[in-house]
Amino acid sequence: MVEAAKKDPAKLERSFVMVKPDGVRRGLVGAVLSRYEQKGLKIVAARLMLIPKELAEKHYEEHKAKPFFGELVRFITSSPVLVMAIEGRNAVQVIRSLNGATKPWEAGPGTIRGDLALSLTPNVVHASDSVATAQRELALYFTEKDYHPYERTDEDYL
Repeated sequence: MVEAAKKDPAKLERSFVMVKPDGVRRGLVGAVLSRYEQKGLKIVAARLMLIPKELAEKHYEEHKAKPFFGELVRFITSSPVLVMAIEGRNAVQVIRSLNGATKPWEAGPGTIRGDLALSLTPNVVHASDSVATAQRELALYFTEKDYHPYERTDEDYL
């Protein structure tokens, strides 16, 4: 059964994740990464970067008409972020579950935001909310040559 699951690529997904400026500045990158890796997900691309304003506006374009758009752009461009492509079975939903609710005060204990965040915009992490969004966001930050797939030694058990 393990071999059959391993050969079923239908559930293998790649998602976009960002450790936001507050997570980087608070020294939480390692703590955040370890949660994804402990769950069995693979980091297949990563880059520490300062996001230019134009890229931030593209990233948050679905919020352009909303009153908090400017705040999002200002915050995400205020300090370095760690952008990542993370891969695994049902990666989009698994990552969102690990992150917890967007509003940290609604995020359960044991989630990244529930344990590490207190505010709405500086809430440590961003992750894609669907496979389609993941594809759009990943294309903003990575090209195919940036991905480095590998096999984890524990994949047969995951």
